[in-house]
Amino acid sequence: MRTGADVTAARAALHEQWDALRRWVDQVGDAELAAAPSVLDGWTVGELWAHLGRALEALTVCTSAPAGAAPLSLREYLGSYAAGAAEIAETTRRLAAEQAADPVGAVDRSARAAFARLDELGPGDPVVRARRGPVRLSTMIVSRVVELVVHADDLLLSVRRAHGTDTVPDPVHPGALRLVADELLAIVVARGGWDLEVADARTWVRLAAGRVPYDVDVLADALHPRYTSDAVPDLGRMLPLL
Repeated sequence: MRTGADVTAARAALHEQWDALRRWVDQVGDAELAAAPSVLDGWTVGELWAHLGRALEALTVCTSAPAGAAPLSLREYLGSYAAGAAEIAETTRRLAAEQAADPVGAVDRSARAAFARLDELGPGDPVVRARRGPVRLSTMIVSRVVELVVHADDLLLSVRRAHGTDTVPDPVHPGALRLVADELLAIVVARGGWDLEVADARTWVRLAAGRVPYDVDVLADALHPRYTSDAVPDLGRMLPLL
């Protein structure tokens, strides 16, 4: 298994996922929908959308790290979210309220600033200082793809529930989904040493992100052993990763 996406692949996935989300919002967005409860407890659809702007803004505030700074791994960076959950929720609600008059435009502006900052930081893979510590630029970009993919899926389920139909289009970009699935599996493999591959990327990402309850049968649908003589290990103590 590869050790991680490079900057070029991560940037491409981030662009693709953002573009897919932006087109989707034009298709399904409306003012009434913003107030509907999302599938994340305590968050509205509008707050979930505002959070995407905050997630992209994390790229905008990246600066060059001091020489010799030891970068966090993707596992370490994603693992730092839990400690800041209350702050993330509070900031998200404040942003949603501030941006209520033009929520799509506000996140558009965050996206433009984020991609402009990426152009300034690249094209190499330097260590950058992010909100939660020093990371490789590639790791930081991948973490943003994780945010956009996971929350695009949250938005899909939220809007389908609000409309009472499964016909709402899917905002998750297949290539970005696959990158996230592979990156999250790489975290698991690095910790346990198993030889696994992704069988169902959507199910695996939902399990790894804690969006569906852990179940060994669901896991067996999401991941397969690379060799038929092996079995999928019980990952109940390791999941969710987010």
